[in-house]
Amino acid sequence: MIFTKQDGKYDLLEIVRADSSVERIDCPKQGIIPHDMVHYAVEKELGARGFMRAAVAGEASGYAPMSEVEAEAIERLVETMQADAWGAPGTAGDLLDLYRMTCEARGHASIAVEPASIDAIKDEMTRLQLEWDEVPAGGTMELSF
Repeated sequence: MIFTKQDGKYDLLEIVRADSSVERIDCPKQGIIPHDMVHYAVEKELGARGFMRAAVAGEASGYAPMSEVEAEAIERLVETMQADAWGAPGTAGDLLDLYRMTCEARGHASIAVEPASIDAIKDEMTRLQLEWDEVPAGGTMELSF
């Protein structure tokens, strides 16, 4: 996964697969790390199969073979972690409550997540943010599972 910081409204994610195929995804700038980088932090910590792992595997639109419940649950956790990064940081317990409430409001199940995992995701997002902040326009940041 190669993230390129660009001028303008979008950054770029290039997913280079084992078969050398490349998928390019525009990432709208959001003032923190790109949304798909948040996916990386969540999926890395949980070992979860969300959008990024599916996209790296070459699965259509990242979600095709995953259960809809799993895909939605991971997306809600990514959104929760992203919201935490945008605002006043919450405790792991607060974020888990918000995550479960969001899943419930959307009418699907959450996945099991421990408070220690929330803290580890936050730490990884902080590390990624510090590194991303140092990337100049036109520069890249490479990540892998």
